[in-house]
Amino acid sequence: MFEPIVHASSPITLLGGSDTDNSQLNICLKVAPSVVAADGGADHALRHDLRPVAVIGDMDSLSNKARTAFADALHHVAEQDSTDFEKCLTRIKAPLIMAAGFLGGRLDHTLAVLGTLARLRAHHVILVSPDDVCVLLPQGHSMWQLSPGLRAGVLPLGHATVSSNGLVWDLADSKLAPDGLVSSSNAVKQAQVSFDVAGPVLLTLPLSASKSLIAGVLAQVSSSAH
Repeated sequence: MFEPIVHASSPITLLGGSDTDNSQLNICLKVAPSVVAADGGADHALRHDLRPVAVIGDMDSLSNKARTAFADALHHVAEQDSTDFEKCLTRIKAPLIMAAGFLGGRLDHTLAVLGTLARLRAHHVILVSPDDVCVLLPQGHSMWQLSPGLRAGVLPLGHATVSSNGLVWDLADSKLAPDGLVSSSNAVKQAQVSFDVAGPVLLTLPLSASKSLIAGVLAQVSSSAH
């Protein structure tokens, strides 16, 4: 367990090094105006005229310009056994993290990000990409308010067992695995969708469903806190 660098009672936007456009940023900043940058994500913050409360990482991809601009916010974590994404997640305490700039770039980086979510069981992190929003489903039972017709992916990040109610192709105690059964081209059938999950499973939805996904995660976080 690491001592938090950022301790917030409200949601945080976390910026990574992959390109992030205004639509993704607006989705994140609307719910989480406080920004943390993961290493080179500080350069995206600089380009978008954002001032992070912290820049966390090993600083191997940070430009001199961003290093100078945010000198008072740098938190150098030298160890090389984890990614900058993991360094941030283990040092940010917040009810929700909106993470942009971590998908859509290099494949090895994307796989490392998803592996980190699974390993840390980071159910409070929403990943935002140019096309999708996604979150690790909480263990056990969860309910989600979603619009019928939305495409939905139920993607195992390890061996998992999943049941669902409310999808076009529901799962019934199904054994999922990255090298086995996945549900990558599913869709929402009814407004209330439930999942019963054991194991690491990612729910992916189109970017247009961001408000619903954010509301769902905040509801899960609130219920688990009581």
